[in-house]
Amino acid sequence: MAAIRIEGLHKRFGDVQALDGLSLTAEPGSVFGFLGPNGAGKTTTIRILAGLARADSGRAWIDGLEVTADRRRLPGRIGYLPQDPAFYPWMTAREFLDHVGRMFGLPAGERRARIDELLDLVGLAEAAGRRVGGFSGGMDQRLGIAQALVNRPPVLLLDEPVSGLDPAGRRELLQLIDHLRGQCTVFMSTHILADVERVCDTVAIIHRGRLVAEAPQQELLSRYAIPAFEIEVQNGLADQLVAWANSLITRAWVVSVSLDRAVARVTVSDVETARRELMASAVAEGLPLNRFEMVRPSLEDVFLRLVEGGGSE
Repeated sequence: MAAIRIEGLHKRFGDVQALDGLSLTAEPGSVFGFLGPNGAGKTTTIRILAGLARADSGRAWIDGLEVTADRRRLPGRIGYLPQDPAFYPWMTAREFLDHVGRMFGLPAGERRARIDELLDLVGLAEAAGRRVGGFSGGMDQRLGIAQALVNRPPVLLLDEPVSGLDPAGRRELLQLIDHLRGQCTVFMSTHILADVERVCDTVAIIHRGRLVAEAPQQELLSRYAIPAFEIEVQNGLADQLVAWANSLITRAWVVSVSLDRAVARVTVSDVETARRELMASAVAEGLPLNRFEMVRPSLEDVFLRLVEGGGSE
């Protein structure tokens, strides 16, 4: 049984079609990356899954429970962290988690044990007695994940969980999400490609309310990523590199060329031809090379091809 199943969701807000027949499936115990640009329909989807919004049409299930038909039983199946979580600032972290545990009807002894377990899990044990109003953004997000796990839900819904965090906070939160793999199904929406590439098993890419691709991450890379080469020249030769890069556009085997200071990234349709002709062309141009290599395709390559290029499965 799938942890999350969505079939044909539609949702409109006035003139805006937020979801346009969205369908997808997330397997139990996975970290599922729900990826798309801002405004793609990610938050609308998560709010429907959390029972906070109703779809105009379509169906959705979480852990076998049909969300769109029986929202009363939903709180026992999910944990939810919104993009901008809010807490009672006068409470301590322990008091807040105790409040959430009471809402779920946990007995006092079980509540205390669960709170200790969660504070340790999210790295807030030493801050348990501090008022939440003084927490950093990263601490807020970790407390938000702790409160979402109080009831031991089979599915955890995270809406842009690392948005706005500094690099250290992002790293810590992604490590926590990675640690949850296998303990529950983590459904994480984001527009940050590197975060999905780091922790997600399966990736769904959504654009304008429609699914454009869904597959295990490595399968997605194999299916859609275009081979690329990077050529780095010595500093101060940017103009010469630009002229050479522009000359490549006419080659039949060149898909695209992008420049970042002294580095040209060339995506190609024919790897063997590129191996032969790129190096020869650069040498003929008199470019002093610091580096010439074929680079691993990235999720960013796939994302740009499918979203900006209008591709689909």
